[in-house]
Amino acid sequence: MSDVAVVTGAAGGIGEAAARRLAASGARCVLVDRDPRVEDVAAAIGGEAVVGDVTDPEVSQRAVVAAGDRLDLLVLNAGTNSVDKDPATLDLGRYQAVVGVNQHSVVYGLRAALPVMRRQGGGSIVVTASFASLRGVEQDPIYTMTKHAVIGLVRALSGPLAREHIRFSAVCPGLVDTPLTAAGRDRFRAAGISMLTAAEVAASVEQLLRTGEPGTELVLHAGRAPAPYVVAPIP
Repeated sequence: MSDVAVVTGAAGGIGEAAARRLAASGARCVLVDRDPRVEDVAAAIGGEAVVGDVTDPEVSQRAVVAAGDRLDLLVLNAGTNSVDKDPATLDLGRYQAVVGVNQHSVVYGLRAALPVMRRQGGGSIVVTASFASLRGVEQDPIYTMTKHAVIGLVRALSGPLAREHIRFSAVCPGLVDTPLTAAGRDRFRAAGISMLTAAEVAASVEQLLRTGEPGTELVLHAGRAPAPYVVAPIP
């Protein structure tokens, strides 16, 4: 029986690359994005699209319903940057949107998917985190906060879920050449900063889904082999 996968943020970038890779391996994919172009990606890989904003919990429910009776693989990838650097001048609407996409939608995805995975006896979940989940990035403190929250969730839930035969882990890439980083691409290159490709990250996503150890925080550097992050003991 072919695997069934749900991938969020799948209209482009890492999400699209992961969906294409999973479909190529035989999985039936449900792709989620607020960008209607996700319908073109779904059509190209023989999948199904759910167009909607993942900050709405109902969108995650719709995606799981579209998956049908099974849900083997879940990629919680949707994410966005923040332009607000100073909390004193923070635009609350933008703040709530960023937290909604990067943090709340991960919880909404789990809320929708876990009942199905539990009924079938297992599954595998990967969330797209970031270097910013493991260190402070002063260029985007709000994004950093949300990604730290995601890693905290992985650390807290991966053990309990593993006991239910559900793997829960994260990829933590550095800069990735996607539409999200397009505005700074020339600046990064001029500074000699190497960028990962979406395809490289997608390969690690699939590896974690298929064979990764629960709770893995897989750090991805351009030009280096992926390596799990080792959490230091509390002194």
